[in-house]
Amino acid sequence: MTAAPPVLRAADVTKVYGGTHALRGVSLDIAAGRTTAVFGENGAGKSTLMKILSGVEPPSTGHIELDGRTVAFGAARQAADHGISIIHQELSLCPNLSIQDNLFLGREHTRGGGALLDRAGQKDLARRALDRLDGTIDPEVPVGDLRLGQQQLVEIARALLQDARVLIMDEPTSALSAPEVEVLFRVIRELKATGVAIVYISHHLEEALAIADDVAVLRDGSMVAAARAADVDLAWIVRTMVGRDQDDLFPDRAPTLGEPALEIEGLSVADPATPGRLAVHDISTTVRAGETVGIYGLMGSGRTELLECLAGRLPAASGTVRLHGEPLTGDVRRRIRTGVVLVPEDRQRDGLVQSMTVGQNLSLASVPRFVRRLLVHRGTERDAVDAMITDVTVKTPGADAPIGSLSGGNQQKVVIGKALLTGPRVLLLDEPSRGVDVGAKADVFALMAQQAERGLAVLFTTSEPEEALHIPDRLLIVARGRLIADLRPGELTRDRLMSLADGAAPSEEAPHD
Repeated sequence: MTAAPPVLRAADVTKVYGGTHALRGVSLDIAAGRTTAVFGENGAGKSTLMKILSGVEPPSTGHIELDGRTVAFGAARQAADHGISIIHQELSLCPNLSIQDNLFLGREHTRGGGALLDRAGQKDLARRALDRLDGTIDPEVPVGDLRLGQQQLVEIARALLQDARVLIMDEPTSALSAPEVEVLFRVIRELKATGVAIVYISHHLEEALAIADDVAVLRDGSMVAAARAADVDLAWIVRTMVGRDQDDLFPDRAPTLGEPALEIEGLSVADPATPGRLAVHDISTTVRAGETVGIYGLMGSGRTELLECLAGRLPAASGTVRLHGEPLTGDVRRRIRTGVVLVPEDRQRDGLVQSMTVGQNLSLASVPRFVRRLLVHRGTERDAVDAMITDVTVKTPGADAPIGSLSGGNQQKVVIGKALLTGPRVLLLDEPSRGVDVGAKADVFALMAQQAERGLAVLFTTSEPEEALHIPDRLLIVARGRLIADLRPGELTRDRLMSLADGAAPSEEAPHD
Protein backbone atom coordinates (compact mmCIF):
# COMPACT_ATOMS: atom_id res chain seq x y z
CA MET A 1 0.00 0.00 0.00
CA THR A 2 2.89 2.40 0.70
CA ALA A 3 6.35 2.81 -0.83
CA ALA A 4 7.94 3.45 2.57
CA PRO A 5 8.92 0.32 4.55
CA PRO A 6 6.49 -0.45 7.35
CA VAL A 7 7.58 0.32 10.89
CA LEU A 8 4.72 -1.82 12.22
CA ARG A 9 2.96 -4.67 10.46
CA ALA A 10 0.09 -7.00 11.23
CA ALA A 11 0.75 -10.26 9.38
CA ASP A 12 -2.21 -12.58 8.71
CA VAL A 13 -3.74 -11.80 12.11
CA THR A 14 -6.79 -13.73 13.29
CA LYS A 15 -8.64 -13.16 16.57
CA VAL A 16 -11.28 -15.54 17.88
CA TYR A 17 -13.51 -14.95 20.92
CA GLY A 18 -15.31 -18.19 21.67
CA GLY A 19 -17.09 -18.99 18.43
CA THR A 20 -16.81 -15.43 17.06
CA HIS A 21 -14.11 -14.47 14.55
CA ALA A 22 -13.39 -10.80 15.23
CA LEU A 23 -10.51 -10.81 12.71
CA ARG A 24 -9.85 -13.16 9.81
CA GLY A 25 -6.32 -13.20 8.39
CA VAL A 26 -5.83 -9.42 8.44
CA SER A 27 -2.57 -7.90 7.19
CA LEU A 28 -1.81 -4.19 7.49
CA ASP A 29 1.37 -2.19 6.88
CA ILE A 30 1.93 1.03 8.86
CA ALA A 31 4.66 3.31 7.51
CA ALA A 32 6.74 5.85 9.39
CA GLY A 33 5.84 9.50 8.76
CA ARG A 34 2.43 8.64 7.28
CA THR A 35 -1.16 8.54 8.52
CA THR A 36 -3.03 5.31 7.85
CA ALA A 37 -6.81 5.66 8.22
CA VAL A 38 -8.63 2.41 9.02
CA PHE A 39 -12.33 2.39 8.10
CA GLY A 40 -15.07 -0.09 8.91
CA GLU A 41 -18.47 -0.42 10.51
CA ASN A 42 -18.90 -1.13 14.20
CA GLY A 43 -18.01 -4.77 14.70
CA ALA A 44 -15.79 -4.84 11.59
CA GLY A 45 -12.74 -5.51 13.77
CA LYS A 46 -11.02 -2.10 13.84
CA SER A 47 -10.72 -1.78 17.61
CA THR A 48 -9.73 -5.44 17.97
CA LEU A 49 -6.91 -4.95 15.46
CA MET A 50 -5.74 -1.83 17.28
CA LYS A 51 -5.74 -3.68 20.62
CA ILE A 52 -3.54 -6.37 19.09
CA LEU A 53 -1.14 -3.82 17.59
CA SER A 54 -0.85 -2.03 20.94
CA GLY A 55 -0.40 -5.14 23.09
CA VAL A 56 -3.78 -5.02 24.81
CA GLU A 57 -4.79 -8.36 23.22
CA PRO A 58 -2.68 -11.17 21.70
CA PRO A 59 -3.60 -12.52 18.25
CA SER A 60 -5.11 -16.01 18.05
CA THR A 61 -2.98 -16.69 14.96
CA GLY A 62 -0.63 -14.56 12.88
CA HIS A 63 1.91 -12.14 14.33
CA ILE A 64 3.05 -8.54 14.67
CA GLU A 65 6.29 -7.23 13.16
CA LEU A 66 8.15 -4.15 14.40
CA ASP A 67 10.95 -2.92 12.13
CA GLY A 68 10.74 -6.22 10.26
CA ARG A 69 11.14 -8.38 13.36
CA THR A 70 8.40 -10.50 14.91
CA VAL A 71 7.36 -9.24 18.36
CA ALA A 72 4.92 -10.53 20.95
CA PHE A 73 3.61 -8.10 23.54
CA GLY A 74 2.30 -9.50 26.80
CA ALA A 75 0.69 -6.20 27.81
CA ALA A 76 0.09 -2.66 26.61
CA ARG A 77 2.99 -1.46 28.76
CA GLN A 78 5.39 -3.67 26.79
CA ALA A 79 4.11 -2.21 23.51
CA ALA A 80 4.50 1.29 24.94
CA ASP A 81 8.08 0.48 25.92
CA HIS A 82 8.65 -0.36 22.22
CA GLY A 83 7.19 2.99 21.16
CA ILE A 84 3.59 1.98 20.37
CA SER A 85 0.94 4.11 22.06
CA ILE A 86 -2.85 4.08 21.73
CA ILE A 87 -5.65 6.56 22.41
CA HIS A 88 -8.67 4.38 23.07
CA GLN A 89 -12.15 5.12 21.73
CA GLU A 90 -13.69 5.12 25.22
CA LEU A 91 -12.12 7.44 27.78
CA SER A 92 -9.94 5.69 30.36
CA LEU A 93 -9.49 8.55 32.80
CA CYS A 94 -9.98 8.69 36.57
CA PRO A 95 -12.47 11.54 37.16
CA ASN A 96 -11.49 11.97 40.82
CA LEU A 97 -7.83 12.61 39.94
CA SER A 98 -6.31 15.79 38.54
CA ILE A 99 -5.27 16.16 34.90
CA GLN A 100 -1.62 15.88 35.95
CA ASP A 101 -2.22 12.67 37.91
CA ASN A 102 -4.10 11.15 34.97
CA LEU A 103 -1.34 12.05 32.53
CA PHE A 104 1.32 10.26 34.59
CA LEU A 105 -0.75 7.46 36.13
CA GLY A 106 1.44 4.35 36.14
CA ARG A 107 4.37 6.36 34.71
CA GLU A 108 5.07 8.72 37.59
CA HIS A 109 8.22 10.86 37.54
CA THR A 110 10.27 10.63 40.71
CA ARG A 111 13.27 12.27 42.35
CA GLY A 112 15.51 11.51 45.27
CA GLY A 113 16.37 8.07 44.01
CA GLY A 114 12.73 7.24 43.33
CA ALA A 115 11.56 7.99 46.87
CA LEU A 116 9.55 11.13 46.05
CA LEU A 117 7.17 12.18 43.30
CA ASP A 118 8.49 14.98 41.13
CA ARG A 119 5.20 16.86 41.04
CA ALA A 120 6.80 20.11 39.87
CA GLY A 121 8.43 18.34 36.93
CA GLN A 122 5.21 16.50 36.11
CA LYS A 123 3.23 19.74 36.18
CA ASP A 124 5.69 21.38 33.81
CA LEU A 125 5.48 18.48 31.35
CA ALA A 126 1.68 18.42 31.66
CA ARG A 127 1.49 22.13 30.93
CA ARG A 128 3.66 21.72 27.82
CA ALA A 129 1.51 18.86 26.52
CA LEU A 130 -1.70 20.82 27.10
CA ASP A 131 -0.21 23.95 25.52
CA ARG A 132 0.66 21.89 22.45
CA LEU A 133 -3.06 21.20 22.14
CA ASP A 134 -3.84 24.89 22.68
CA GLY A 135 -5.21 23.98 26.09
CA THR A 136 -5.86 26.62 28.72
CA ILE A 137 -6.64 24.10 31.44
CA ASP A 138 -4.91 24.03 34.81
CA PRO A 139 -3.18 20.62 35.21
CA GLU A 140 -4.38 20.51 38.82
CA VAL A 141 -8.09 20.58 37.85
CA PRO A 142 -9.93 17.27 38.50
CA VAL A 143 -10.77 15.50 35.26
CA GLY A 144 -14.36 15.05 36.45
CA ASP A 145 -14.83 18.83 36.28
CA LEU A 146 -14.01 18.95 32.56
CA ARG A 147 -16.47 18.78 29.70
CA LEU A 148 -16.26 15.74 27.46
CA GLY A 149 -14.18 17.44 24.74
CA GLN A 150 -11.60 18.60 27.28
CA GLN A 151 -11.37 15.08 28.70
CA GLN A 152 -10.66 13.84 25.18
CA LEU A 153 -7.80 16.34 24.92
CA VAL A 154 -6.38 14.97 28.18
CA GLU A 155 -6.39 11.47 26.64
CA ILE A 156 -4.52 12.81 23.61
CA ALA A 157 -2.03 14.71 25.79
CA ARG A 158 -1.30 11.51 27.73
CA ALA A 159 -0.39 9.73 24.51
CA LEU A 160 1.79 12.62 23.33
CA LEU A 161 3.81 12.45 26.53
CA GLN A 162 4.91 8.91 25.70
CA ASP A 163 7.03 10.00 22.68
CA ALA A 164 5.66 7.15 20.59
CA ARG A 165 7.07 5.94 17.26
CA VAL A 166 3.63 4.61 16.38
CA LEU A 167 0.56 6.48 17.66
CA ILE A 168 -2.82 4.76 17.30
CA MET A 169 -5.85 7.07 17.52
CA ASP A 170 -9.18 5.29 17.94
CA GLU A 171 -11.95 7.91 17.49
CA PRO A 172 -9.84 10.81 18.86
CA THR A 173 -12.22 13.56 17.69
CA SER A 174 -15.60 12.10 18.69
CA ALA A 175 -16.04 14.74 21.41
CA LEU A 176 -13.93 17.58 19.98
CA SER A 177 -15.16 20.87 18.58
CA ALA A 178 -14.16 21.94 15.08
CA PRO A 179 -11.33 24.23 16.34
CA GLU A 180 -10.04 21.42 18.57
CA VAL A 181 -10.01 19.05 15.59
CA GLU A 182 -7.90 21.55 13.65
CA VAL A 183 -5.43 21.70 16.54
CA LEU A 184 -5.22 17.90 16.62
CA PHE A 185 -4.60 17.79 12.86
CA ARG A 186 -1.79 20.30 13.27
CA VAL A 187 -0.22 18.07 15.93
CA ILE A 188 -0.59 15.02 13.66
CA ARG A 189 1.20 16.83 10.84
CA GLU A 190 4.00 17.82 13.24
CA LEU A 191 4.34 14.22 14.45
CA LYS A 192 4.46 12.90 10.88
CA ALA A 193 7.21 15.37 10.04
CA THR A 194 9.35 13.83 12.79
CA GLY A 195 8.76 10.31 11.43
CA VAL A 196 5.97 9.16 13.75
CA ALA A 197 3.56 6.66 12.18
CA ILE A 198 -0.11 7.50 12.82
CA VAL A 199 -2.98 5.01 12.71
CA TYR A 200 -6.27 6.93 12.60
CA ILE A 201 -9.75 5.50 13.14
CA SER A 202 -12.79 7.75 12.87
CA HIS A 203 -16.45 7.48 11.99
CA HIS A 204 -16.14 11.00 10.61
CA LEU A 205 -15.17 9.70 7.18
CA GLU A 206 -14.58 13.02 5.45
CA GLU A 207 -12.40 14.21 8.32
CA ALA A 208 -10.32 11.02 8.36
CA LEU A 209 -9.83 11.09 4.60
CA ALA A 210 -8.57 14.68 4.84
CA ILE A 211 -5.73 13.74 7.21
CA ALA A 212 -4.88 10.31 5.73
CA ASP A 213 -2.03 9.30 3.45
CA ASP A 214 -3.16 5.67 3.19
CA VAL A 215 -6.51 4.00 3.80
CA ALA A 216 -7.58 0.46 4.69
CA VAL A 217 -11.14 -0.89 4.94
CA LEU A 218 -12.28 -3.74 7.19
CA ARG A 219 -15.58 -5.54 6.78
CA ASP A 220 -16.77 -8.42 8.99
CA GLY A 221 -13.28 -8.97 10.34
CA SER A 222 -11.54 -9.13 6.95
CA MET A 223 -9.39 -6.58 5.12
CA VAL A 224 -11.39 -5.87 1.97
CA ALA A 225 -9.47 -2.92 0.46
CA ALA A 226 -6.34 -0.81 0.82
CA ALA A 227 -5.27 2.22 -1.20
CA ARG A 228 -3.58 5.59 -1.16
CA ALA A 229 -5.90 8.28 0.18
CA ALA A 230 -5.28 10.43 -2.90
CA ASP A 231 -6.73 7.69 -5.11
CA VAL A 232 -10.13 7.32 -3.36
CA ASP A 233 -13.05 9.49 -2.34
CA LEU A 234 -15.79 9.47 0.28
CA ALA A 235 -18.25 7.60 -1.94
CA TRP A 236 -15.69 4.81 -2.49
CA ILE A 237 -15.12 4.45 1.25
CA VAL A 238 -18.85 4.21 2.03
CA ARG A 239 -19.47 1.67 -0.76
CA THR A 240 -16.51 -0.42 0.33
CA MET A 241 -17.53 -0.32 3.98
CA VAL A 242 -21.26 -0.98 3.78
CA GLY A 243 -21.97 -1.98 0.19
CA ARG A 244 -24.31 0.92 -0.55
CA ASP A 245 -24.14 4.61 -1.45
CA GLN A 246 -24.12 7.30 1.22
CA ASP A 247 -27.39 8.83 -0.02
CA ASP A 248 -29.14 5.54 0.78
CA LEU A 249 -28.21 5.86 4.46
CA PHE A 250 -30.64 8.68 5.22
CA PRO A 251 -34.31 7.77 5.78
CA ASP A 252 -36.77 9.19 3.25
CA ARG A 253 -40.14 9.89 4.81
CA ALA A 254 -43.13 12.22 4.60
CA PRO A 255 -44.09 13.05 8.20
CA THR A 256 -47.67 13.11 9.42
CA LEU A 257 -47.76 15.78 12.11
CA GLY A 258 -50.11 15.64 15.07
CA GLU A 259 -50.91 18.06 17.86
CA PRO A 260 -48.18 20.01 19.67
CA ALA A 261 -46.44 17.59 22.03
CA LEU A 262 -43.63 19.68 23.52
CA GLU A 263 -44.07 23.45 23.85
CA ILE A 264 -41.11 25.52 25.02
CA GLU A 265 -41.61 29.20 25.85
CA GLY A 266 -38.87 31.63 26.87
CA LEU A 267 -36.67 28.89 28.32
CA SER A 268 -33.34 29.93 29.85
CA VAL A 269 -30.89 27.58 31.57
CA ALA A 270 -27.88 28.47 33.69
CA ASP A 271 -24.51 27.02 32.75
CA PRO A 272 -23.89 24.25 35.33
CA ALA A 273 -20.14 24.91 35.19
CA THR A 274 -20.56 28.69 35.57
CA PRO A 275 -23.92 29.40 37.23
CA GLY A 276 -23.47 33.13 36.75
CA ARG A 277 -23.93 32.83 32.97
CA LEU A 278 -26.73 31.39 30.88
CA ALA A 279 -26.08 28.38 28.66
CA VAL A 280 -29.55 28.75 27.08
CA HIS A 281 -31.11 32.17 26.41
CA ASP A 282 -34.86 32.65 26.02
CA ILE A 283 -35.57 29.81 23.56
CA SER A 284 -39.09 29.14 22.32
CA THR A 285 -40.20 26.39 19.96
CA THR A 286 -42.76 23.61 19.51
CA VAL A 287 -42.30 19.96 18.59
CA ARG A 288 -45.37 18.15 17.29
CA ALA A 289 -46.30 14.50 17.65
CA GLY A 290 -44.86 12.60 14.69
CA GLU A 291 -42.21 15.25 14.03
CA THR A 292 -38.42 14.89 14.09
CA VAL A 293 -36.75 18.17 15.00
CA GLY A 294 -32.98 18.59 14.92
CA ILE A 295 -30.89 21.05 16.89
CA TYR A 296 -27.61 21.94 15.19
CA GLY A 297 -24.91 23.80 17.04
CA LEU A 298 -21.22 23.77 17.77
CA MET A 299 -19.82 22.63 21.09
CA GLY A 300 -20.76 25.12 23.79
CA SER A 301 -23.82 26.33 21.88
CA GLY A 302 -26.18 25.28 24.69
CA ARG A 303 -27.77 22.35 22.85
CA THR A 304 -26.91 19.78 25.57
CA GLU A 305 -28.04 22.05 28.39
CA LEU A 306 -31.36 22.58 26.60
CA LEU A 307 -32.07 18.85 26.35
CA GLU A 308 -30.89 18.17 29.90
CA CYS A 309 -33.25 20.83 31.19
CA LEU A 310 -36.16 19.32 29.26
CA ALA A 311 -35.28 15.91 30.75
CA GLY A 312 -35.14 17.27 34.31
CA ARG A 313 -31.38 16.98 34.76
CA LEU A 314 -30.90 20.76 34.92
CA PRO A 315 -33.30 23.35 36.39
CA ALA A 316 -34.76 26.12 34.27
CA ALA A 317 -33.70 29.66 35.14
CA SER A 318 -36.87 30.99 33.54
CA GLY A 319 -39.54 30.04 31.03
CA THR A 320 -42.10 27.25 30.79
CA VAL A 321 -42.32 23.83 29.16
CA ARG A 322 -45.60 22.02 28.45
CA LEU A 323 -46.18 18.40 27.48
CA HIS A 324 -49.43 17.98 25.55
CA GLY A 325 -50.68 21.19 27.12
CA GLU A 326 -49.77 20.36 30.73
CA PRO A 327 -46.82 21.99 32.57
CA LEU A 328 -43.75 19.74 32.57
CA THR A 329 -42.11 19.74 36.00
CA GLY A 330 -40.22 17.49 38.37
CA ASP A 331 -36.96 15.56 38.33
CA VAL A 332 -35.71 12.97 35.83
CA ARG A 333 -37.74 10.12 37.33
CA ARG A 334 -40.98 12.09 37.27
CA ARG A 335 -40.43 13.24 33.69
CA ILE A 336 -39.80 9.68 32.57
CA ARG A 337 -43.09 8.67 34.16
CA THR A 338 -44.74 11.63 32.44
CA GLY A 339 -43.36 10.56 29.07
CA VAL A 340 -40.14 12.53 28.44
CA VAL A 341 -36.86 10.61 28.28
CA LEU A 342 -33.32 11.53 27.28
CA VAL A 343 -30.68 9.49 25.44
CA PRO A 344 -27.52 11.20 26.79
CA GLU A 345 -24.49 12.25 24.75
CA ASP A 346 -21.98 10.17 26.75
CA ARG A 347 -23.35 6.64 26.66
CA GLN A 348 -20.50 5.22 28.75
CA ARG A 349 -20.83 7.68 31.61
CA ASP A 350 -24.55 8.43 31.62
CA GLY A 351 -26.27 5.77 29.52
CA LEU A 352 -24.88 2.37 30.51
CA VAL A 353 -23.81 0.41 33.58
CA GLN A 354 -20.77 -1.56 32.48
CA SER A 355 -21.15 -4.25 35.14
CA MET A 356 -24.65 -5.12 33.90
CA THR A 357 -25.82 -7.30 31.02
CA VAL A 358 -27.51 -6.08 27.85
CA GLY A 359 -30.93 -6.98 29.27
CA GLN A 360 -30.33 -5.34 32.64
CA ASN A 361 -29.25 -2.11 30.96
CA LEU A 362 -32.32 -2.16 28.71
CA SER A 363 -34.80 -2.52 31.57
CA LEU A 364 -32.99 -0.32 34.09
CA ALA A 365 -35.11 2.82 33.58
CA SER A 366 -38.42 0.93 33.35
CA VAL A 367 -38.20 -1.56 36.24
CA PRO A 368 -41.41 -0.16 37.88
CA ARG A 369 -43.34 -1.43 34.82
CA PHE A 370 -42.51 -5.00 35.80
CA VAL A 371 -43.17 -4.84 39.55
CA ARG A 372 -46.02 -7.05 40.77
CA ARG A 373 -46.82 -7.06 44.51
CA LEU A 374 -43.43 -5.53 45.38
CA LEU A 375 -41.54 -8.10 43.27
CA VAL A 376 -40.10 -7.79 39.76
CA HIS A 377 -41.92 -10.16 37.41
CA ARG A 378 -38.88 -11.54 35.59
CA GLY A 379 -40.83 -13.26 32.85
CA THR A 380 -42.61 -10.08 31.81
CA GLU A 381 -39.36 -8.13 32.01
CA ARG A 382 -37.53 -10.70 29.88
CA ASP A 383 -40.26 -10.71 27.22
CA ALA A 384 -40.13 -6.91 27.00
CA VAL A 385 -36.32 -6.90 26.81
CA ASP A 386 -36.23 -9.57 24.09
CA ALA A 387 -38.85 -7.67 22.08
CA MET A 388 -36.84 -4.44 22.38
CA ILE A 389 -33.62 -6.17 21.29
CA THR A 390 -35.47 -7.19 18.13
CA ASP A 391 -37.16 -3.81 17.71
CA VAL A 392 -33.96 -1.75 17.84
CA THR A 393 -31.91 -4.46 16.04
CA VAL A 394 -29.21 -4.95 18.67
CA LYS A 395 -26.63 -7.45 17.45
CA THR A 396 -26.02 -9.52 20.58
CA PRO A 397 -25.85 -13.21 21.51
CA GLY A 398 -28.71 -12.52 23.92
CA ALA A 399 -29.99 -10.45 26.81
CA ASP A 400 -27.48 -12.06 29.19
CA ALA A 401 -24.43 -10.93 27.19
CA PRO A 402 -22.15 -8.40 28.94
CA ILE A 403 -22.79 -4.88 27.69
CA GLY A 404 -19.04 -4.48 27.10
CA SER A 405 -19.10 -7.26 24.52
CA LEU A 406 -21.13 -5.10 22.13
CA SER A 407 -19.75 -2.69 19.54
CA GLY A 408 -20.22 1.03 20.07
CA GLY A 409 -23.13 1.19 17.62
CA ASN A 410 -24.96 -1.65 19.34
CA GLN A 411 -24.33 -0.14 22.76
CA GLN A 412 -25.94 3.04 21.46
CA LYS A 413 -28.96 1.02 20.31
CA VAL A 414 -29.22 -0.40 23.84
CA VAL A 415 -29.29 3.14 25.28
CA ILE A 416 -32.02 4.11 22.82
CA GLY A 417 -33.89 0.88 23.56
CA LYS A 418 -33.70 1.60 27.29
CA ALA A 419 -35.33 4.97 26.66
CA LEU A 420 -38.04 3.48 24.43
CA LEU A 421 -38.87 0.78 26.98
CA THR A 422 -40.12 3.54 29.32
CA GLY A 423 -42.96 4.23 26.86
CA PRO A 424 -42.16 7.90 26.10
CA ARG A 425 -44.25 10.43 24.26
CA VAL A 426 -41.25 12.71 23.67
CA LEU A 427 -37.84 11.23 22.82
CA LEU A 428 -34.81 13.46 23.39
CA LEU A 429 -31.48 12.36 21.89
CA ASP A 430 -28.21 14.21 22.48
CA GLU A 431 -25.77 13.46 19.63
CA PRO A 432 -27.27 9.99 19.03
CA SER A 433 -24.72 9.09 16.33
CA ARG A 434 -21.59 10.11 18.27
CA GLY A 435 -18.89 7.47 18.04
CA VAL A 436 -20.76 5.07 15.76
CA ASP A 437 -19.99 4.14 12.18
CA VAL A 438 -21.87 5.14 9.05
CA GLY A 439 -23.90 1.92 8.92
CA ALA A 440 -24.89 2.10 12.59
CA LYS A 441 -25.80 5.77 12.09
CA ALA A 442 -28.24 4.71 9.39
CA ASP A 443 -29.80 2.25 11.85
CA VAL A 444 -30.10 4.97 14.51
CA PHE A 445 -31.70 7.40 12.05
CA ALA A 446 -34.12 4.71 10.90
CA LEU A 447 -35.07 4.08 14.55
CA MET A 448 -35.76 7.78 15.06
CA ALA A 449 -37.92 7.93 11.92
CA GLN A 450 -39.77 4.79 13.03
CA GLN A 451 -40.59 6.30 16.42
CA ALA A 452 -41.83 9.52 14.81
CA GLU A 453 -44.08 7.47 12.52
CA ARG A 454 -45.50 5.83 15.66
CA GLY A 455 -46.49 9.29 16.90
CA LEU A 456 -43.61 10.24 19.17
CA ALA A 457 -42.16 13.73 19.13
CA VAL A 458 -38.43 13.39 18.49
CA LEU A 459 -35.95 16.15 19.36
CA PHE A 460 -32.25 15.49 18.77
CA THR A 461 -28.97 17.39 18.65
CA THR A 462 -26.16 17.02 16.16
CA SER A 463 -22.86 18.66 15.28
CA GLU A 464 -22.71 16.86 11.91
CA PRO A 465 -23.74 19.10 8.97
CA GLU A 466 -24.83 16.14 6.80
CA GLU A 467 -27.11 14.88 9.55
CA ALA A 468 -28.53 18.35 10.10
CA LEU A 469 -29.28 18.73 6.39
CA HIS A 470 -30.80 15.29 5.79
CA ILE A 471 -32.37 13.82 8.96
CA PRO A 472 -34.83 16.24 10.62
CA ASP A 473 -38.20 17.41 9.38
CA ARG A 474 -37.26 20.77 10.84
CA LEU A 475 -33.94 22.18 11.98
CA LEU A 476 -33.22 24.59 14.83
CA ILE A 477 -29.82 26.30 14.73
CA VAL A 478 -28.40 27.48 18.03
CA ALA A 479 -25.31 29.58 18.71
CA ARG A 480 -24.08 30.84 22.08
CA GLY A 481 -27.28 29.66 23.72
CA ARG A 482 -29.66 31.46 21.39
CA LEU A 483 -32.03 30.17 18.72
CA ILE A 484 -30.61 31.62 15.50
CA ALA A 485 -32.92 30.04 12.91
CA ASP A 486 -35.84 27.62 12.57
CA LEU A 487 -35.80 26.14 9.07
CA ARG A 488 -36.64 23.20 6.88
CA PRO A 489 -33.45 21.38 5.78
CA GLY A 490 -34.33 21.99 2.13
CA GLU A 491 -34.11 25.73 2.79
CA LEU A 492 -30.48 25.47 3.80
CA THR A 493 -27.06 24.91 2.24
CA ARG A 494 -24.03 23.56 4.08
CA ASP A 495 -22.26 26.94 3.89
CA ARG A 496 -25.30 28.75 5.24
CA LEU A 497 -25.64 26.20 8.02
CA MET A 498 -22.05 26.72 9.15
CA SER A 499 -22.41 30.49 8.94
CA LEU A 500 -25.52 30.49 11.12
CA ALA A 501 -23.93 28.11 13.64
CA ASP A 502 -21.08 30.61 14.03
CA GLY A 503 -23.66 33.19 15.08
CA ALA A 504 -24.30 35.03 11.83
CA ALA A 505 -27.55 36.97 11.65
CA PRO A 506 -30.37 34.77 10.32
CA SER A 507 -32.31 35.65 7.22
CA GLU A 508 -35.83 36.92 7.50
CA GLU A 509 -37.51 33.56 7.96
CA ALA A 510 -40.82 33.02 9.66
CA PRO A 511 -40.46 30.36 12.37
CA HIS A 512 -42.35 27.10 11.87
CA ASP A 513 -44.70 25.74 14.47
